Amino acid sequence: VQLQASGGGLVQAGGSLRLSCAASGRTFSSYVMGWFRQAPGKEREFVAAIRWSDDSPYYGESAKGRFTISRDNAKNTVYLQMNSLKPEDTAVYYCAAGYGEPSLRTVQSYDFWGQGTQVTVSS
Repeated sequence: VQLQASGGGLVQAGGSLRLSCAASGRTFSSYVMGWFRQAPGKEREFVAAIRWSDDSPYYGESAKGRFTISRDNAKNTVYLQMNSLKPEDTAVYYCAAGYGEPSLRTVQSYDFWGQGTQVTVSS
């Protein structure tokens, strides 16, 4: 599985960005697609996840109420719509794919990772 993340950039606080993660390669209907982020000097943090097989979204605490994860099966693409961005959202955002076991909120549960896209939110 190859993952290509895009859509990052520089935005002012309160603004919005939409990240995309295009997946290619082997079929992955049973996979979970996740978004993580990593700020300098910090551990990689779970942001959101969604299964290809259903529309149930999962969110980390920092994303609840502001971010929305969605998928387009026909395009093999997962999106992360980020609204009301804050300076503390500044990080490199990574998309990932895997079975999500034992927990889709942990880095170890994903086998494939994209290259990351930088999101910078200015105050």
